Amino acid sequence: MSGSLILVVEDEADIRELVSYNLTKAGYQVVSVATGEEGLAAAESPPPDLVLLDLMLPGIDGLNVCRRLKANPGTASTPIVMLTARGEESDIVTGLNLGADDYITKPFSPRIMIARVQAVLRRAAASEDDEPQGETTGKTIINSNLVIHPGRHEVLVDGNRIDLTATEFRVLAFLAKNAGWVYTRNQILDGVHGENYAITDRAVDVQIVGLRKKLGSAGALIETVRGVGYRFKE
Repeated sequence: MSGSLILVVEDEADIRELVSYNLTKAGYQVVSVATGEEGLAAAESPPPDLVLLDLMLPGIDGLNVCRRLKANPGTASTPIVMLTARGEESDIVTGLNLGADDYITKPFSPRIMIARVQAVLRRAAASEDDEPQGETTGKTIINSNLVIHPGRHEVLVDGNRIDLTATEFRVLAFLAKNAGWVYTRNQILDGVHGENYAITDRAVDVQIVGLRKKLGSAGALIETVRGVGYRFKE
């Protein structure tokens, strides 16, 4: 993915320069800003291929920047990697539920940062390759009053469109495509994000709770198998 445009939103000048230097050295184009407000403006034009977003920002914090980027149709599909010094599970889970794709905890190795960026860009490119070129391709999943269009990234309940984050959609689609099978939390993480994804399995519980709430009556299709994990009802 050399040549991709990376937007870095980081208020600490030393870290911003370190990140920008290593990304440029790895062959990426880089735009760097210091505040959430500047980050939102920079994401408008030209739209970046990925955003490296610090959570602890002055003014509009990183979680609110993430929320706004994912709510904007022009940037909703832009991958976001969070930078956090907190290492607090609740912040990471919140960011992932808002649609962030990965996170890096400070202090971090520049090599690990580059590897994470490359992995997220690869997943984004693979997702685009899987998108249908017309309206007819892609296997639609129908179960009771729930309809899932994988190619369109669209979910309907009783004919009404349900707004899901990218992570929530991937979790739902993964379970629905394998209806009847029970998966542990780690298996769900591996299936959705790939192996060795560095996030606690509690994130899956939080995402399932959010999914059930948004799906309403169709949320009952996601069953908890006590002591094991989750299953999508056949």
